[in-house]
Amino acid sequence: MYSYKNKFLHCESINIKDLHKEFGSPFYCYSSSILEDKYTKLKKALKNDNSLICFSLKSNSNQSIIKTFSLMGSGADVVSIGELKRAIKAGIPTNKIVFSGVGKTSEEIIFAIKNNILMLNVESISELNQISSIASSSNLIAPIALRINPDIKAGGNEKISTGKKQDKFGIPVDEAIDIYTYANNLDGIKIKGIDVHIGSQINNLDPFKKTFNSILNAINILEEKNINIDIIDIGGGIGVNYKDEKPLNINDYSELISNKFGSLNKKIILEPGRYLTAESGVLITKIIYIKENRSKKFLIVDAAMNDFIRPSLYGSIHNAIPLMENAKSKARENYDIVGPVCETGDFFIKDFSSPELREGDFIAITNVGAYGSVLGSNYNSRPSITEIIVKQDKYSVIKEKQNIDDFINLDNLATWQKS
Repeated sequence: MYSYKNKFLHCESINIKDLHKEFGSPFYCYSSSILEDKYTKLKKALKNDNSLICFSLKSNSNQSIIKTFSLMGSGADVVSIGELKRAIKAGIPTNKIVFSGVGKTSEEIIFAIKNNILMLNVESISELNQISSIASSSNLIAPIALRINPDIKAGGNEKISTGKKQDKFGIPVDEAIDIYTYANNLDGIKIKGIDVHIGSQINNLDPFKKTFNSILNAINILEEKNINIDIIDIGGGIGVNYKDEKPLNINDYSELISNKFGSLNKKIILEPGRYLTAESGVLITKIIYIKENRSKKFLIVDAAMNDFIRPSLYGSIHNAIPLMENAKSKARENYDIVGPVCETGDFFIKDFSSPELREGDFIAITNVGAYGSVLGSNYNSRPSITEIIVKQDKYSVIKEKQNIDDFINLDNLATWQKS
């Protein structure tokens, strides 16, 4: 859905140059068709009619993005009361919402239970006891799953690998059976399922195979103890092609799910985030200066790490393309694409090879629809930027550029500093 037409980059049928003329730069642009296509492909691939896709809001929690998936029948995976409220506001039924995360507060727990969400994914015995106390004191029943930690390494980076024994997430699989038995006798607790999530940006099936075997083994032991599991939440983690990567074949992934769980007559929950959103988004930014020293050429652009921090935070590799196609130019230059923030870590792409670019040109950093705007900040007192969504020949602003004075005015002077 991103292609050159008459030499200019378009998102679906919209010339991105026209968006820049109206809204300036930098800005995020999303393709509705890509969002819908990714969801449809995953849904069609799943052979289990009793499956539920729960979009992981942490990847992109803009109301319009959530609404896109809500209208297609999606559920939601949330990790805070803010995300839960966003999901509800976007029309996702509460019986399609699962609440994950290691540090749920009392406020979050009671709000989730009172709103009849599908399931709380419990990550420790302390949390389990807290949920029991809150639910029983309010004469409510909390539907729960235990998140097991199978001690399996997965994910494109140590910071997004969540299923190893040294990670903060989940309950060690060898302790889970005893804790399920304990939970089965707690007031205010209803055991609904079992949950696992081993990481993100996973591009081979082997970690999933090992994880699913671990889940099956746990379910068999639990059912021997008359503890029934109705829901298997297998998390997310499906990788995408950021640059020269070979992502999972989604049909092979679905086939694995079917082979492992298809005969069990259980509801299967998936929690994709990156897979659904990453490819839909580009970050449009303008080249302010081209700087050259003895060893490097730098494209200094008007976007910065406060707008898109993944390369700095994770060392993630992205690609970029110019807004205007220059097919005639055979000469190529190598650049580091960097922002104006006063940090060496403020970069987007190193050793970017491109036909020669000039000051004032625009580039699109690709595959930024996941973990882009949601990780933004006001570092260096920079405002958050405009976000736009496109559907065929229509576009709409789904987040206005922040007014600098508005966020400065959120600060308060100390009482003794006021005149």
